[in-house]
Amino acid sequence: MEKELLEKIKTCIKENIPEKKIGVAFSGGVDSTLISKICSDIGYEITLLTIGFPESHDILFAKDVNQQLKFSHHILEIDSSTFQIISTKIKQIINIDNLSWNENCIAFYYVSKLAKNLGIDVVVTANGIDELFCGYNAYREAISNGEFEVLRVMNSKLDNEIKMMKAVNQIASEFNVRITQPLLSPNFIEFAKTIPISEKIHDSQDLLRKHIIRKLARDVGVPEISYTKRKKALQYGSKIHRELLKFK
Repeated sequence: MEKELLEKIKTCIKENIPEKKIGVAFSGGVDSTLISKICSDIGYEITLLTIGFPESHDILFAKDVNQQLKFSHHILEIDSSTFQIISTKIKQIINIDNLSWNENCIAFYYVSKLAKNLGIDVVVTANGIDELFCGYNAYREAISNGEFEVLRVMNSKLDNEIKMMKAVNQIASEFNVRITQPLLSPNFIEFAKTIPISEKIHDSQDLLRKHIIRKLARDVGVPEISYTKRKKALQYGSKIHRELLKFK
């Protein structure tokens, strides 16, 4: 199943990204590191893009992981003096009162800005892995109520993620950058749903989850510190969530 999963990921990347020079939104976590490694292995010229406030977990962890990968890596540290102005502008543009959406749009504003500064027009993300492979804590509660409930949560989270990434691209368009999520393509979603849930989450006490993804990451040469660790979502690891709450 892991070999088939790897081939499906490769196919989705090739089908959705004709450009050969790409950026990868990179936090050092298993998802973004796996996508980075596969893109590099199949011939893309990749640059890792990391954003966050100074000394944030994502910046420090991404540096540690890439010490082993040795890919081209650029970091943008968020300027706290202009953060409120930018975050307010983004909220007005997307006009959605959803904290997670606003946090992600803010994060990808900075990712897109960094990409533009480097002459990169396309940024690849690993969005879809948490939704399809039970990465969220919500799946621990869902699994207690059976696989039907897991699928219900999965479909709800996929629907939200697909809509949210449209808002993200609305923000990225300011920099003429396209944010692409090959693992949210219909073909990959259809395939991922055929993978047994037991390969994704074991039970309600499963704190790690995404087991088949972690095994695949190990097999393709992702650094061990990446595929064995739990990591907070982008808005938390970058400290965007913490800073945004200061203005509420």
